[in-house]
Amino acid sequence: MNFFDRLGERIAAIDSIVSVGLDADVDRIPDHLHDHDLPRWAFNRRIIDATHEHAAAYKPNVAFYEDGDGWAALKETIAYAHGKDVPVLLDAKRGDIGNTARKYANLLDMADAITVNPYMGRDSLDPFLSREDKGVFVLCRTSNPGGTDIQDLELASGESLYEWVASLADLWNANENVGLVVGATTPDELEEVRERVPDLPFLVPGVGAQGGDAEAAATYATARGAGLVNSSRGIIFAGEDAGEDFHKASGQAAKQLKKQLNQYL
Repeated sequence: MNFFDRLGERIAAIDSIVSVGLDADVDRIPDHLHDHDLPRWAFNRRIIDATHEHAAAYKPNVAFYEDGDGWAALKETIAYAHGKDVPVLLDAKRGDIGNTARKYANLLDMADAITVNPYMGRDSLDPFLSREDKGVFVLCRTSNPGGTDIQDLELASGESLYEWVASLADLWNANENVGLVVGATTPDELEEVRERVPDLPFLVPGVGAQGGDAEAAATYATARGAGLVNSSRGIIFAGEDAGEDFHKASGQAAKQLKKQLNQYL
Protein backbone atom coordinates (compact mmCIF):
# COMPACT_ATOMS: atom_id res chain seq x y z
CA MET A 1 0.00 0.00 0.00
CA ASN A 2 1.22 3.50 -0.76
CA PHE A 3 0.92 6.49 1.54
CA PHE A 4 -2.46 7.66 0.29
CA ASP A 5 -3.96 4.20 0.66
CA ARG A 6 -2.73 4.08 4.25
CA LEU A 7 -3.95 7.61 4.89
CA GLY A 8 -7.36 6.73 3.47
CA GLU A 9 -7.61 3.81 5.87
CA ARG A 10 -6.68 6.05 8.79
CA ILE A 11 -9.28 8.63 7.76
CA ALA A 12 -11.99 5.99 7.48
CA ALA A 13 -11.04 4.41 10.81
CA ILE A 14 -11.31 7.61 12.86
CA ASP A 15 -13.72 9.59 10.64
CA SER A 16 -11.36 12.59 10.48
CA ILE A 17 -9.31 14.50 7.93
CA VAL A 18 -7.63 16.67 10.59
CA SER A 19 -3.88 17.14 10.35
CA VAL A 20 -2.32 18.46 13.54
CA GLY A 21 0.68 20.68 12.85
CA LEU A 22 3.36 20.02 15.45
CA ASP A 23 5.13 23.39 15.24
CA ALA A 24 6.80 23.12 18.65
CA ASP A 25 8.00 26.70 19.08
CA VAL A 26 10.32 26.67 22.11
CA ASP A 27 9.25 30.22 22.96
CA ARG A 28 5.64 29.08 23.43
CA ILE A 29 6.14 25.71 25.13
CA PRO A 30 4.87 25.80 28.76
CA ASP A 31 7.55 26.73 31.26
CA HIS A 32 7.27 23.51 33.25
CA LEU A 33 8.42 21.47 30.23
CA HIS A 34 11.72 23.30 29.89
CA ASP A 35 13.15 21.17 32.69
CA HIS A 36 12.99 18.12 30.41
CA ASP A 37 16.01 17.00 28.38
CA LEU A 38 14.02 17.48 25.17
CA PRO A 39 11.28 20.06 25.87
CA ARG A 40 9.86 19.88 22.34
CA TRP A 41 9.49 16.12 22.60
CA ALA A 42 7.85 16.45 26.04
CA PHE A 43 5.42 18.98 24.56
CA ASN A 44 4.65 16.90 21.47
CA ARG A 45 4.08 13.74 23.47
CA ARG A 46 1.37 15.43 25.50
CA ILE A 47 -0.20 16.90 22.36
CA ILE A 48 -0.23 13.48 20.68
CA ASP A 49 -1.73 11.83 23.76
CA ALA A 50 -4.52 14.42 23.74
CA THR A 51 -5.24 14.53 19.99
CA HIS A 52 -4.42 11.18 18.38
CA GLU A 53 -8.04 9.98 18.42
CA HIS A 54 -8.90 12.89 16.10
CA ALA A 55 -5.70 13.15 14.03
CA ALA A 56 -5.53 11.63 10.56
CA ALA A 57 -1.90 12.75 10.46
CA TYR A 58 0.67 14.84 12.27
CA LYS A 59 2.60 17.52 10.41
CA PRO A 60 5.77 18.71 12.10
CA ASN A 61 7.32 21.71 10.39
CA VAL A 62 11.05 20.90 10.36
CA ALA A 63 11.96 24.58 10.83
CA PHE A 64 11.13 24.14 14.51
CA TYR A 65 13.56 21.21 14.89
CA GLU A 66 16.68 22.16 12.94
CA ASP A 67 19.22 21.90 15.75
CA GLY A 68 20.79 18.97 17.59
CA ASP A 69 18.18 18.58 20.32
CA GLY A 70 15.45 19.42 17.81
CA TRP A 71 16.28 16.53 15.50
CA ALA A 72 16.33 14.19 18.49
CA ALA A 73 12.94 15.53 19.59
CA LEU A 74 11.56 15.10 16.07
CA LYS A 75 12.70 11.47 15.84
CA GLU A 76 11.07 10.70 19.20
CA THR A 77 7.90 12.48 18.09
CA ILE A 78 7.65 10.51 14.84
CA ALA A 79 8.22 7.20 16.58
CA TYR A 80 5.57 8.02 19.17
CA ALA A 81 3.03 9.07 16.54
CA HIS A 82 3.67 5.85 14.64
CA GLY A 83 3.09 3.97 17.89
CA LYS A 84 -0.40 5.51 17.89
CA ASP A 85 -0.89 4.40 14.25
CA VAL A 86 -0.87 7.99 13.01
CA PRO A 87 1.14 8.81 9.86
CA VAL A 88 3.60 11.70 9.89
CA LEU A 89 3.96 14.30 7.15
CA LEU A 90 7.11 16.42 7.33
CA ASP A 91 6.51 20.02 6.31
CA ALA A 92 9.95 20.65 4.84
CA LYS A 93 9.24 22.35 1.49
CA ARG A 94 12.41 20.88 0.00
CA GLY A 95 13.39 21.25 -3.64
CA ASP A 96 16.89 21.10 -5.10
CA ILE A 97 18.88 19.16 -7.69
CA GLY A 98 21.38 16.34 -7.85
CA ASN A 99 23.07 15.09 -4.70
CA THR A 100 21.39 17.76 -2.59
CA ALA A 101 17.91 16.58 -3.54
CA ARG A 102 18.88 12.98 -2.83
CA LYS A 103 20.10 13.98 0.63
CA TYR A 104 16.92 15.93 1.34
CA ALA A 105 14.87 12.91 0.28
CA ASN A 106 16.52 10.91 3.07
CA LEU A 107 14.10 12.65 5.41
CA LEU A 108 11.53 10.19 4.11
CA ASP A 109 13.41 7.37 5.82
CA MET A 110 11.79 8.43 9.11
CA ALA A 111 8.46 9.88 7.94
CA ASP A 112 5.55 8.92 5.69
CA ALA A 113 5.24 12.00 3.50
CA ILE A 114 6.84 15.37 2.83
CA THR A 115 6.08 18.76 1.30
CA VAL A 116 8.25 19.86 -1.65
CA ASN A 117 8.83 23.02 -3.67
CA PRO A 118 8.50 22.55 -7.47
CA TYR A 119 10.18 25.81 -8.47
CA MET A 120 13.35 24.08 -9.75
CA GLY A 121 11.43 21.60 -11.88
CA ARG A 122 10.89 17.87 -12.19
CA ASP A 123 14.50 16.75 -11.66
CA SER A 124 14.56 18.49 -8.28
CA LEU A 125 11.67 16.30 -7.13
CA ASP A 126 12.66 12.97 -8.70
CA PRO A 127 14.32 11.61 -5.53
CA PHE A 128 11.04 12.17 -3.68
CA LEU A 129 8.68 11.01 -6.42
CA SER A 130 10.65 7.78 -6.85
CA ARG A 131 9.80 6.74 -3.28
CA GLU A 132 6.63 4.91 -4.30
CA ASP A 133 5.46 4.19 -0.75
CA LYS A 134 5.83 7.81 0.42
CA GLY A 135 3.55 10.79 -0.06
CA VAL A 136 4.82 13.92 -1.85
CA PHE A 137 2.79 17.11 -1.43
CA VAL A 138 3.77 19.72 -4.04
CA LEU A 139 3.35 23.37 -3.15
CA CYS A 140 0.68 24.79 -5.44
CA ARG A 141 -1.38 27.65 -3.97
CA THR A 142 -0.16 28.59 -0.52
CA SER A 143 -2.13 30.27 2.24
CA ASN A 144 0.18 33.23 2.91
CA PRO A 145 -0.74 36.69 1.52
CA GLY A 146 2.51 36.97 -0.42
CA GLY A 147 1.73 33.80 -2.36
CA THR A 148 0.08 35.96 -5.01
CA ASP A 149 3.42 37.61 -5.86
CA ILE A 150 4.45 34.60 -7.94
CA GLN A 151 1.69 32.00 -7.87
CA ASP A 152 -0.87 34.25 -9.58
CA LEU A 153 1.38 35.24 -12.47
CA GLU A 154 -0.35 34.70 -15.81
CA LEU A 155 1.38 32.48 -18.35
CA ALA A 156 1.24 32.79 -22.13
CA SER A 157 -1.41 30.06 -22.12
CA GLY A 158 -3.67 32.26 -20.00
CA GLU A 159 -3.27 30.01 -16.99
CA SER A 160 -1.99 31.16 -13.63
CA LEU A 161 1.32 29.70 -12.51
CA TYR A 162 -0.34 27.77 -9.67
CA GLU A 163 -2.76 26.21 -12.16
CA TRP A 164 0.16 25.05 -14.31
CA VAL A 165 1.87 23.61 -11.23
CA ALA A 166 -1.29 21.62 -10.47
CA SER A 167 -1.30 20.19 -13.99
CA LEU A 168 2.39 19.31 -13.80
CA ALA A 169 1.89 17.55 -10.48
CA ASP A 170 -0.85 15.49 -12.08
CA LEU A 171 1.59 14.44 -14.82
CA TRP A 172 4.21 13.57 -12.20
CA ASN A 173 1.83 11.21 -10.40
CA ALA A 174 2.97 8.01 -12.12
CA ASN A 175 3.41 6.30 -8.74
CA GLU A 176 0.11 7.64 -7.36
CA ASN A 177 2.00 9.27 -4.51
CA VAL A 178 1.54 12.97 -5.37
CA GLY A 179 -0.69 15.46 -3.59
CA LEU A 180 -0.94 19.24 -3.62
CA VAL A 181 -0.68 21.96 -0.97
CA VAL A 182 -3.60 24.32 -1.57
CA GLY A 183 -4.48 26.90 1.08
CA ALA A 184 -7.88 27.37 2.67
CA THR A 185 -7.51 31.16 2.60
CA THR A 186 -8.36 31.17 -1.13
CA PRO A 187 -11.55 29.06 -1.32
CA ASP A 188 -12.43 29.93 -4.93
CA GLU A 189 -8.99 28.90 -6.11
CA LEU A 190 -9.20 25.75 -4.00
CA GLU A 191 -12.32 24.80 -5.94
CA GLU A 192 -10.66 25.63 -9.27
CA VAL A 193 -7.64 23.46 -8.52
CA ARG A 194 -9.89 20.57 -7.49
CA GLU A 195 -11.70 20.79 -10.84
CA ARG A 196 -8.37 20.75 -12.65
CA VAL A 197 -6.95 17.73 -10.77
CA PRO A 198 -9.86 15.62 -9.49
CA ASP A 199 -7.65 12.69 -8.42
CA LEU A 200 -4.93 14.38 -6.35
CA PRO A 201 -5.36 14.54 -2.56
CA PHE A 202 -4.81 17.97 -1.03
CA LEU A 203 -3.08 19.16 2.09
CA VAL A 204 -5.05 22.27 3.00
CA PRO A 205 -3.34 24.62 5.46
CA GLY A 206 -4.66 27.91 6.76
CA VAL A 207 -7.62 26.71 8.83
CA GLY A 208 -7.45 27.97 12.40
CA ALA A 209 -5.04 30.79 13.25
CA GLN A 210 -4.88 31.95 9.60
CA GLY A 211 -8.68 32.15 9.32
CA GLY A 212 -9.11 29.88 6.31
CA ASP A 213 -12.45 28.65 5.02
CA ALA A 214 -13.25 25.37 6.81
CA GLU A 215 -16.20 24.55 4.53
CA ALA A 216 -14.16 24.88 1.34
CA ALA A 217 -11.26 23.01 2.91
CA ALA A 218 -13.42 20.04 3.86
CA THR A 219 -15.33 20.06 0.58
CA TYR A 220 -12.31 19.98 -1.70
CA ALA A 221 -9.47 18.38 0.31
CA THR A 222 -10.10 14.74 -0.43
CA ALA A 223 -9.67 12.59 -3.53
CA ARG A 224 -9.86 8.80 -3.58
CA GLY A 225 -10.65 8.88 0.14
CA ALA A 226 -7.49 10.77 1.13
CA GLY A 227 -6.75 14.40 1.96
CA LEU A 228 -5.90 16.54 4.96
CA VAL A 229 -6.93 19.85 6.50
CA ASN A 230 -4.24 21.19 8.79
CA SER A 231 -4.33 23.34 11.89
CA SER A 232 -1.17 24.00 13.86
CA ARG A 233 -1.24 26.88 16.35
CA GLY A 234 -5.02 26.72 16.66
CA ILE A 235 -4.70 23.24 18.17
CA ILE A 236 -1.32 22.90 19.85
CA PHE A 237 -1.44 26.29 21.56
CA ALA A 238 -5.17 26.27 22.35
CA GLY A 239 -4.26 25.82 26.04
CA GLU A 240 -1.32 28.18 26.07
CA ASP A 241 -2.50 29.86 29.28
CA ALA A 242 -3.68 26.67 30.99
CA GLY A 243 -0.38 25.69 32.60
CA GLU A 244 0.22 21.96 33.06
CA ASP A 245 -3.21 21.12 31.61
CA PHE A 246 -2.45 22.78 28.27
CA HIS A 247 -2.90 19.53 26.34
CA LYS A 248 -6.55 19.17 27.36
CA ALA A 249 -7.48 22.27 25.40
CA SER A 250 -5.54 20.92 22.43
CA GLY A 251 -7.57 17.72 22.53
CA GLN A 252 -10.79 19.69 22.57
CA ALA A 253 -9.62 21.92 19.72
CA ALA A 254 -8.77 18.91 17.54
CA LYS A 255 -12.12 17.30 18.34
CA GLN A 256 -13.97 20.51 17.51
CA LEU A 257 -12.16 20.94 14.18
CA LYS A 258 -12.95 17.34 13.28
CA LYS A 259 -16.63 17.97 14.04
CA GLN A 260 -16.60 21.24 12.07
CA LEU A 261 -15.05 19.66 8.99
CA ASN A 262 -17.17 16.53 9.07
CA GLN A 263 -20.40 18.48 8.64
CA TYR A 264 -19.20 19.42 5.13
CA LEU A 265 -17.84 16.03 4.03
